[in-house]
Amino acid sequence: MSRIGNKVVVLPAGVEVKQEGNDVTVKGPKGELTRTFSSDITMNIEGNEVTFTRPNDSKEMKTIHGTTRANFNNMVIGVSEGFKKGLELIGVGYRAQLQGSKLVLNVGYSNPVEMNAPTGVTVEVPSNTSIVVSGTSKEMVGEFAANIRGVRPPEPYKGKGIRYVGEFVRRKEGKTGK
Repeated sequence: MSRIGNKVVVLPAGVEVKQEGNDVTVKGPKGELTRTFSSDITMNIEGNEVTFTRPNDSKEMKTIHGTTRANFNNMVIGVSEGFKKGLELIGVGYRAQLQGSKLVLNVGYSNPVEMNAPTGVTVEVPSNTSIVVSGTSKEMVGEFAANIRGVRPPEPYKGKGIRYVGEFVRRKEGKTGK
């Protein structure tokens, strides 16, 4: 089992934590996040350090312990630094543009695909073939980036599609014609 749940979360300067029952609110310079955690895990706030303890060593408690600590750590990182996910469009004629708060993708379909960003997530288009999704919640940023990628996932023969920055797409050989 992982021992991540036993690690101490150090709060950076400017980050405040409030706990009301199972609801934990983390407030920082980038924003505020609230999440409900399991009542079995106890959270101890001492100065700028937060620790999590579990009641017993059952397998279920160990998994909840590590998940709770990881989710809380992501909340702290999100309100202090934020999260970013980059995507790139590869293909002839593939392009992205912003129209107000709406992302418009031209990726080989007969009509452009329009997507609205959820609240708390911002979308930037630095060039026609790159998209940057950013926000405070790691879960929301990752989910919206996955939804964008799902419009036209990269295909293995020509490599065309929408992929994450740095993603490796394994190529296949195709027909040889012999």
